[in-house]
Amino acid sequence: MKANELRGRDREDLLRELEQLQKDLFELRFQWQSEENPSSKRRRDLKRDVARYKTVLREIELQQAGQQD
Repeated sequence: MKANELRGRDREDLLRELEQLQKDLFELRFQWQSEENPSSKRRRDLKRDVARYKTVLREIELQQAGQQD
């Protein structure tokens, strides 16, 4: 998912989805170590998605802080 698609969404939804992505990444780490030929693309994609979600959440946080000043 692209960052532009995430920006129009609700903060709570983003937090829930970020939590699920982090759980998926955690489980994938265990699977990745036990497999003979692990797929690094899935792991890389999950890490990038987590970073996108965190970036958008941080932007929302900064916007809210700027409005309070």
